[in-house]
Amino acid sequence: MENGIMFQGFEWYLPADGNYYRQMADTAEALRRRGVTAIWLPPVCKGTSDQDVGYGIYDLYDLGEFDQKGTVRTKYGTKAELLQLIRRFHDVGIQVYADVVLNHKAGADFTETVEACLVNPANRMERQSEPHEIEAWTGFNFPGRQGKYSDYEWHWQNFSGTDFDQRSGQKGIYMFTGDNKVWSTDVSQENGNFDYLMYADIDYANPSSRQEILRWSDWFVRETGVDGFRMDAVKHISALFMKDFVTHVHETQGPDFFFVSEYWQNNPEELSGYLDRTEHRLRLFDVVLHYHFFEAGQTGEAYDLRQIFEGTEVHNNPLNAVTFVDNHDSQPGQSLESTVEPWFKPLAYALILLRESGYPCVFMADYYGSANGSIPAQREVLDRLMALRRRFSYGEQTDYFSEAQAIGWVRAGEGEHPAPLVVVLTNKEATTLRMAVGARLAGEVFADYLGNSHAKVTIDEEGWAEFPVQSRSVSCWLPDGLPLALDQPPLPYLYEAKPTAAAKTAEPAADEAALDQT
Repeated sequence: MENGIMFQGFEWYLPADGNYYRQMADTAEALRRRGVTAIWLPPVCKGTSDQDVGYGIYDLYDLGEFDQKGTVRTKYGTKAELLQLIRRFHDVGIQVYADVVLNHKAGADFTETVEACLVNPANRMERQSEPHEIEAWTGFNFPGRQGKYSDYEWHWQNFSGTDFDQRSGQKGIYMFTGDNKVWSTDVSQENGNFDYLMYADIDYANPSSRQEILRWSDWFVRETGVDGFRMDAVKHISALFMKDFVTHVHETQGPDFFFVSEYWQNNPEELSGYLDRTEHRLRLFDVVLHYHFFEAGQTGEAYDLRQIFEGTEVHNNPLNAVTFVDNHDSQPGQSLESTVEPWFKPLAYALILLRESGYPCVFMADYYGSANGSIPAQREVLDRLMALRRRFSYGEQTDYFSEAQAIGWVRAGEGEHPAPLVVVLTNKEATTLRMAVGARLAGEVFADYLGNSHAKVTIDEEGWAEFPVQSRSVSCWLPDGLPLALDQPPLPYLYEAKPTAAAKTAEPAADEAALDQT
């Protein structure tokens, strides 16, 4: 069975020129040759404007088809271009995952009078005012769509809170108090209760809200043909609803429909608890591992590499873990900024791409470089690491995690992929690590297919060897002479990345606070 690779096909600073779908479609064949098996697209539904990255969600049924919010297209293009992109990826054998934003709605069409009280942002269970009437932006009738696909309208009863009173002009977190309104209890308990994130917060205790979202999911999958969902901001959404949502989609679309959720929390117990509450019916991005990578890059040689997987989802719940290095929220300038240092990224990608557990995700900005130049491109090393995963990262895994500054592992190979793969990395000076590949390979010569070490290593009669690695680097050793088939056309550029000081000095490989959980 082929090793899977997810590719996050967007980053925060993509140009808002409407060309994304057309340009991304042109990368399908090249990505497939590099071993990509699934692509994660940005939110495709109409947001608050054609500049909206997609998380200021307005109309779930408008995929770039209707003149709403001053635009027909979204930031990324039109519905017709989106469907063509999905067909292109399916034609080459790549699955498509849609980014689904169900926590809130933005850009309402009119205000409504609703009873609400201000709450303390640091403790949303603490009321700071008596219940009183406000004018909330909670009316959605989608005049540009005129009822096509769904005539459902959203009103204040569908929501549990908002962040602005039009009557007084006051900003704040308003919890609705009429009609037995309360925050969901099965959400993150940060800030007392983290049900509320932004805009008009959808109330999933309301049966009508639940039913409409389930109807939408049936329409959306039928309309687009996507193979999976990336669920946004689930720590702010009722876990019971999420379990029911996943159950409904699996019943209607089949058990193989893919789910991965973003629960942004650097707390292993809380992540495992969420999986328990949702009966392990979905996967989670391994946020804990991301923060380990971030800390390792910041700390350098003082970081104990033996602890890199401690408390991570890929360690605690390997079948439910999607591993990643960075994403659109952690990149510079975003409210969850925690960008992994460029020197450590090749090591981090080796740790997610070349091990047996976890479903790895490669970030577009790490591959191309970010459009604003704040993240340097690492195409060459990522091409090689993805090729190694596709062709050689198979079989039993033996870890050599006895040194604080140098760790490694051996994949024994199996079936159609019999060659063993040896990986060694260090966050300190150049060193070697003694590892075994088996006596059957005695006398075999190994070479570093990343090209970071130019030495050749000969396996001794007992199947062991000292495998070198350069300072703050990673090397991947295979029997010398095995082709990696890297002589393929480069991926088309989606944009011209702007060079920055960070990009120029990176070592070679050998908006808002409101959007904090997207």
